[in-house]
Amino acid sequence: MSAEENRITPRMVTMKFGGTSMGNHDTIAQVARIIVEHAAQGHRILTVVSAMNGVTDLLKQAARTASTGDDNEHIRIVNDLRVRHVETAEHLVVDDKIKKVLVEDIDTLLDSLNAMCHSIAVLREITPRGMDLIMSFGERFSARLLAAHLRDLGHAALAIDASEIIVTDDNFQDAAPFMDETQQRVNEFLLPYLHNGTFPIVTGYIGATRDGIITTLGRGASDYSAAILGACINTDDLWIYTDVDGIMTTDPRIVPTARVIPVLSYGEVGELAYFGAKVLHPKTVQPVIDKGAPVRVRNTFNPTHLGTLIQQQSEITQGAVKAVTIIRDVSLVSVEGRGMVGVPGIAGRTFMAVARVGVSVLLISQSSSEQSFCFIVPQSKTSTVLDGIKKEMRHELERGDVDRVWAREDVVIITTVGAGMRGTPGVAARVCGALSNRGINILVIAQGSSEYSISLVVRAEEANEAVRALHDLIAL
Repeated sequence: MSAEENRITPRMVTMKFGGTSMGNHDTIAQVARIIVEHAAQGHRILTVVSAMNGVTDLLKQAARTASTGDDNEHIRIVNDLRVRHVETAEHLVVDDKIKKVLVEDIDTLLDSLNAMCHSIAVLREITPRGMDLIMSFGERFSARLLAAHLRDLGHAALAIDASEIIVTDDNFQDAAPFMDETQQRVNEFLLPYLHNGTFPIVTGYIGATRDGIITTLGRGASDYSAAILGACINTDDLWIYTDVDGIMTTDPRIVPTARVIPVLSYGEVGELAYFGAKVLHPKTVQPVIDKGAPVRVRNTFNPTHLGTLIQQQSEITQGAVKAVTIIRDVSLVSVEGRGMVGVPGIAGRTFMAVARVGVSVLLISQSSSEQSFCFIVPQSKTSTVLDGIKKEMRHELERGDVDRVWAREDVVIITTVGAGMRGTPGVAARVCGALSNRGINILVIAQGSSEYSISLVVRAEEANEAVRALHDLIAL
């Protein structure tokens, strides 16, 4: 696209900056430089921000200690938050008028936070609704800091609370957006600022019910906020800024030669997230997946690096393997019995029992003999799961149809991920062979109906060696 065409039809770019990117005055100044630089290239920039690094944990601590009746700890936390945010404002803003308004705004929010915590201390109770309100303050502080800094630099910028735009249900702490109503508010309150060249700085993580009660959006919430708003403005790109250059082939603490993956599909990212990689949760990018917009994971502190592109279509690489993930702290639960053969409903009842105790199953494997099947659950839930299954199967255990229900805790899940793993001949053989060559025994192997992953269960003591062996298969 030529420079003139770019001026006529500017690209809509949605940028989301996480807690490390908003961590202090230096990093916030870097965020502002990125915004201004891309705006100068003709882009219209919508920015979504997280709270400053560590602030959300402090807010949660304030609420929880207040719920015990402690009316002092939250005062200390609020004072610490004031010092941190006001000092950041002092570094970011030179203009006295802009600074005065910013500090007064921060103080007003902190007074509200203190009052909320005092009420919780009196009641000795924190409800999900109350926790959502308290957890919303961090993003409201950071959005105001960044917007004030941009104004101090001479740019039109406005901090916007997402509670005014993103309309959700009342499932507090994991609210879901009403997209049609959110779209209407975006059209009315957000798009005009983008079209007139203002930088809207929107709080991530939060929304509000139709009655205006603040909610939070759950796991990956600030990324989710960016995707929701990006979809509503028909963004051309969604850029998720973090403190690494992109999505890595594996944990670099295990394999120092781990590298950035240039391109992933939405499906591959979903598998990576499910099997333990610290990447975007599939839910967070679903709104832009529906629109077909590409997503990039980029580094705030290395902004010239293009990061990882996440797109609709898959790209099959040589050997098919693109990444290796690991899930620790899990248990392998087995249900065994010669009397299970041909008896309908054993597996179904087992998994219903697991569901009743509120535990998610991470992986399932069954032999063709029907004499046993096994599955993986979080280690912290092992005893709960075993008790639930034994209660459900008490008659089968008494008759001997089921011989035993037991768990092995010294295991991990290692997963290889990549497009075309099912359709490429020899991938499973290479994966198993790589572990065999290192003397690593595979306890369980599972491949789902997707083309994207093969999961292996190995002993926990062999986990790192298994990751290194499988990472050697990657050819990017």
